[in-house]
Amino acid sequence: MNPAFLLLPDFLLILLGFLLVRYSALHKDIWTAAEKLVYYLLFPALLFHSINKTNFDWAGTSDMLLVAVIAFLSAMVLGYASKWLFKPSDLSFSSGFQTSFRFNSYIAFAAAGRLAGEEGVALMAIISGCLVPFANATSVWALAKHSETHIFKEIIKNPLIIATVLGLTTNLLGLTMPEYLAMSLQRLGSASIALGLLSVGAGLMWVKSKKDGALITYWTFIKLIVCPAIALTVGRYFELPPAQLTNVVLFAALPTATSAYVLANRMKGDGALVAVCISVMTLLAALTLPFWLNVI
Repeated sequence: MNPAFLLLPDFLLILLGFLLVRYSALHKDIWTAAEKLVYYLLFPALLFHSINKTNFDWAGTSDMLLVAVIAFLSAMVLGYASKWLFKPSDLSFSSGFQTSFRFNSYIAFAAAGRLAGEEGVALMAIISGCLVPFANATSVWALAKHSETHIFKEIIKNPLIIATVLGLTTNLLGLTMPEYLAMSLQRLGSASIALGLLSVGAGLMWVKSKKDGALITYWTFIKLIVCPAIALTVGRYFELPPAQLTNVVLFAALPTATSAYVLANRMKGDGALVAVCISVMTLLAALTLPFWLNVI
């Protein structure tokens, strides 16, 4: 099936969220609360459960992880270069820098499962498990530096980092959850995908001004074009198996994380700028994601 149609259900949920917040009684406050529910409870449950139950084949996936790290760090370095290229205000840079390398895990797991079933989810869990803590820690560092918040305190309080570290720790120790707890976590995680995608749509904002337009364009180009191009080129150089190559390019081509907006607001950053970045990247990803999957 054409990748555009494989990903269509996910983008239809995003569209539904966009329509509900504007044309129904489910106003913005409800979706703000829903986003927090996903961020602090449902998605951490998904991360922990996916990582805890996955049999990580570190030897068989080491090249895929290396490619993912190369693409991720490249996007981070190029995103940081905007500080010198565009000379933005400290507030704009510290808030928006994270959008150049963070990835939307809601779309990641939904698309990976649809493209490659359980194998795709497991491969995405490996990448997410390794890079989510680093992505969140770097984002917190940039904002904490600006807001003079204690960075270590912010990192250890981050629910995504906590869930990932706990998942990896229990996995490495061979600890598994009792069946009834595992099923509860699985159901919480399943709810996070649909509600998370709806919340993405509800949070979309129209670009109402040209403020920081060059910055947004640059970060978007890095995230949706340069990052997946690097992943595809390096992945082919390493001759990754088809499922791993598809997964790593999908990871690299994802729009930025919606939780970037929550983090920017909570740490007194420029939430409006981040919201526009998320909106632009998410809308354009409806075109660029199928493009990259067709290239593969």
